[in-house]
Amino acid sequence: MPAQDNLKPVLTAAEVNALMGTVYPQLNDQFAFYQALEVFPGGCTVRLNADARHLRPGGTVSGPSLFTLADIGGYVCVLSHAGPDALSVTTNLNINFVRKAEAGPIDGHCRILKLGKSLMVFDIDIVAGPDGQTVAHATGTYSIPPKRAGDVVK
Repeated sequence: MPAQDNLKPVLTAAEVNALMGTVYPQLNDQFAFYQALEVFPGGCTVRLNADARHLRPGGTVSGPSLFTLADIGGYVCVLSHAGPDALSVTTNLNINFVRKAEAGPIDGHCRILKLGKSLMVFDIDIVAGPDGQTVAHATGTYSIPPKRAGDVVK
């Protein structure tokens, strides 16, 4: 299914990273583990720089760490395309774990399937390793708060 093709970002990856650092500082606390790498019309690329604290026994990146990357991908998409309202929230997220991921950079390629006034539906392919193989795939929905009087439109 192609992504929605009439979308234009209103924020860059750098602007989204700065916004998340302000409104969600606990995400990266002292380290930059999760970050937006790129924002483009209809999607984004996010990264988890997985290290030892993201591993479960056996040296595999934990499911909760990959789930967080999927959720961050949706958050970056909604912030960058619907506007910088930090109150956008996840209403649904389904993930399938396909194969194990080891420590190192793990990228999420996220695309917006539908962006409406109150909801955004997206999917994300999470890839890792030298071959960039899919380690997980997720679909989700974000709720977009209604515009309020005094909101600045970019």
